[in-house]
Amino acid sequence: MIEPADPETPDAPQAADPVRFQLQLYVSGAAPRSTRAIANITTLIEKRLSGQCDLEVIDVCQQPELLRVQEIVVLPTLIKHQPLPIRRMIGDLSDGTRVAMGLGLVAEVPVVPGLPNEESDGQR
Repeated sequence: MIEPADPETPDAPQAADPVRFQLQLYVSGAAPRSTRAIANITTLIEKRLSGQCDLEVIDVCQQPELLRVQEIVVLPTLIKHQPLPIRRMIGDLSDGTRVAMGLGLVAEVPVVPGLPNEESDGQR
């Protein structure tokens, strides 16, 4: 008779810790694009990364030295530090699909020549 594995034994398979995302969003005060970026990334986090994400919103009006340190030239800018690789996204983050791809939450869809995609309307 085979005994079930004891979950307390070291040989028992352990559930992998979920990947924890570390994001920094650089904004410029209460500018409209900054406000939209905060709302958009917050919505995406609630929908797709609930409990698995640390978001730090940094107002460069309060901490302008971070622009140089992080080499930021456009606001708002979202930086994904973890999981690697580090990725940067700019703008108001309104295209949820592109942001999700940038964060690695969905696979990037390859562009197939001759088929319509979002950059073309399929007409020639």
